[in-house]
Amino acid sequence: MNIVLIGYRCSGKTAVGKIVASEMGRDFIDTDALIEDNMGCSIAEIIPTKGWRCFREIEKGVIKKVSQKDKLVIATGGGVVKDEENLEHLKENGWTVWLHGEPEILKERMSKEKSSGRIRPSLTGTDPLEEIQQVLDVRRPLYEKAATFVIDTTALSPRQVAVSIMKAIPEGL
Repeated sequence: MNIVLIGYRCSGKTAVGKIVASEMGRDFIDTDALIEDNMGCSIAEIIPTKGWRCFREIEKGVIKKVSQKDKLVIATGGGVVKDEENLEHLKENGWTVWLHGEPEILKERMSKEKSSGRIRPSLTGTDPLEEIQQVLDVRRPLYEKAATFVIDTTALSPRQVAVSIMKAIPEGL
């Protein structure tokens, strides 16, 4: 069975996922990174040229493929929960963890990423904090529905989040 990490951008899915995978001797897959590798360009380049609809279709194929594997730690893109088929595939062989954080902290983390050169395309074209709040208002029920385990990453380091997840994993997973 896989450990699947869901949540908004910069909630810690990749950093936490790498730690959990390393500690548990599992392979780690970041679906956004896999999409970028397959497309030969960044998501920030895919969206303006191909659009969100195309990106979501590519993402759907990646989710279907990685869900068929076993003993992975999978960090998904923040919008993966918008597609019911994605959730069905991930839940077939996955224990799903929702990493969430306060909008102000997510904005701060996104600003740090941007200053290091990692640019994420806007989802709404509005002020970053307003965008986070708007998108979370829509996605929060989807994350809640999809999650088997929930952890607030706001005040925790990636290692602390990873340890909490590993302690919560059902025996035999």
